[in-house]
Amino acid sequence: MEMKKKNFIISGILFMIFILFTILVKFFDVRTAINTDSEIGLFSVNNFFFDLCGQNIFFYKLTEILGYIALLVAAFYGILGLIQLVKRKSLLKIDKGIIALGLFYIAILMFYIFFEFVVINYRPVLIDGQLEASYPSSHTILTICICGSAIIYNKLMSRKKIIQLVNTILKIIIFITVVGRLLSGVHWFTDILGGIILSSSLLYLFYSVMKIVKELTIRAAKSKFDADIIKNH
Repeated sequence: MEMKKKNFIISGILFMIFILFTILVKFFDVRTAINTDSEIGLFSVNNFFFDLCGQNIFFYKLTEILGYIALLVAAFYGILGLIQLVKRKSLLKIDKGIIALGLFYIAILMFYIFFEFVVINYRPVLIDGQLEASYPSSHTILTICICGSAIIYNKLMSRKKIIQLVNTILKIIIFITVVGRLLSGVHWFTDILGGIILSSSLLYLFYSVMKIVKELTIRAAKSKFDADIIKNH
């Protein structure tokens, strides 16, 4: 119980850090970026990393592809839940872990929509001639949250050996996306860092919920097992 509380607390602390960091990005060291003529917060830090990393079209295209792969991961679990719904004919009979994943995806979508309307920073470059919101990095959040939640779900809800290989691949996708998005030059450093902090907060929350789900699943299985023994005797 104490460990579960600790995870919830860590999630809350990380979210508060994200809020404070967002305030810093929005209001401190705000200057005009030459490339886009837009005001950028924490300009000194952001401009330093932008000059250091430059722009790389290869990493931009690679991370775009990895973003689609992350969406396919989410679609896989969505289809799994749909199959269970059709077979069991009740939303309540779908595995609670799958339901938790679905709610988690909705939370990610809500944050995505929120930061599309509440603009903190704009990209350091124009995309197809358009100035787009860039904080926090949606690719970073999408990949870390979807792949990260899949890793957590797989570890807690499955004992298959192939899961270790799948989780390793998912970790590689996360790493390449985070680093590649920075090297691509389509995001400021604070976009990536903000995305990492928010994603970490959400994943700690998801992990805490999944631990509860696992306990409930084990209890339900034990109760069914005990009921079967009593019935057979």
